[in-house]
Amino acid sequence: MKCPFCSHENTSVIDSRPADDNNSIRRRRVCDSCGKRFTTYEKVETIPLVIIKKDNNRETYDRQKIEAGIIRACHKRPVSVQQISKIVDEIESDIYSREDKEISSDIIGELVMDKLKDLDAVAYVRFASVYREFKDVNTFMDELKRILK
Repeated sequence: MKCPFCSHENTSVIDSRPADDNNSIRRRRVCDSCGKRFTTYEKVETIPLVIIKKDNNRETYDRQKIEAGIIRACHKRPVSVQQISKIVDEIESDIYSREDKEISSDIIGELVMDKLKDLDAVAYVRFASVYREFKDVNTFMDELKRILK
């Protein structure tokens, strides 16, 4: 593991423990050269997952895309990084538990919206407005009315 500070290739593990409900390992490392400490996480490599986009194109699953969408939706909202990470972990767990090699982006979008609805209503509406491509204010209002019920 390369040191993120000095790029030296020799580091030592000083602590290991389970993380994310035993789905990964958290390792505390120290650089043998500069002495700085940093944390890494190990996860089991899973079967490559392919996402079927709305235009029927296919691309490999990318956790960062889900995370980035949720972060944008939660911008300036009282939502912590830990809460976002937890939601992404739950969504990812749900996706992989389906044991499908391909999954529609529609399913992922709905999973994200379900999680955001419970977390923060404003973040939910922000995400839904982009995901569902609201064309006008009436569509936006219809979604708000649905939430308020």
